[in-house]
Amino acid sequence: MPILTRRSLLIGAASLIAIAPTLSVAQDTPAIHVLKDQNCGCCEAWVRILRDDGMTVTTENSFGTLLIRHKLDSGVPQEMISCHTGEIDGYIIEGHVPPADIRRLLSERPDAVGLAVPGMPYGSPGMGPEDRRDAYDVFLIRRDGSTEVFTSYESAA
Repeated sequence: MPILTRRSLLIGAASLIAIAPTLSVAQDTPAIHVLKDQNCGCCEAWVRILRDDGMTVTTENSFGTLLIRHKLDSGVPQEMISCHTGEIDGYIIEGHVPPADIRRLLSERPDAVGLAVPGMPYGSPGMGPEDRRDAYDVFLIRRDGSTEVFTSYESAA
């Protein structure tokens, strides 16, 4: 039978303290479910970025009119559509939305459909290097279909 020494107890406690911040991030953020085209590399890159940020992500392959219909039925205005759609804690996340904006949405809890980055702006998460990004906006989609800028990202080029 192993003996618990003061040294092993201190090492164990130090290890828990060291990993505690990452555990709380994962526990504080609900899982996000992403509907995407199975052949889309930028969708996979965005999913990896979310996972690297500590989010739990599940994916479901969808495409064409089924995916578009899901977006529209979920309240995403046509002009806000991008390539993939996430669902997290009652919100829709459309396109290449940065993880920090998803966390802010969940923290502030506005009465809204969710967030969108329409199109596929270069340098947004999953769309190329951030240090060469084009300027883009993250939009808050209101329940009445109106939108407003939630966050603006300046060009890095």
